[in-house]
Amino acid sequence: MPTGKIKFFDVEKGFGFIESDEGESVFLHASALPADVKSIKNGTRVEFSMVDGRRGPQALHVTIVPEAPSLRKLRRRSPQNMVTVVEDLIKLLDASSDSLRRGKYPEHGDKIAQLLRAVADDFDA
Repeated sequence: MPTGKIKFFDVEKGFGFIESDEGESVFLHASALPADVKSIKNGTRVEFSMVDGRRGPQALHVTIVPEAPSLRKLRRRSPQNMVTVVEDLIKLLDASSDSLRRGKYPEHGDKIAQLLRAVADDFDA
């Protein structure tokens, strides 16, 4: 069964297009969606059966492929653990601001940047 992503879907017009994994554009009519689905977001992964319509390939039956869990989200720290990390980071940044006020960058600016990136990755996951 071919797979792809929803490229575009307009609820009001009742149709859209699927970009198949082979790069082909496939017409999608609202009637091909599962009965409990009225709208579908762009980028949603789907499996579909296909027929040749009057204007090209057309999806016949569409099944939404469930999203795989994000490894980043599984590895990120719990909110309770992030409290102490953020508080320590605030203290570190506050101490480094003294150096900046004196016209110098902190001695371990590269380490501070690494910590900031690590915290940003946890927030962004």
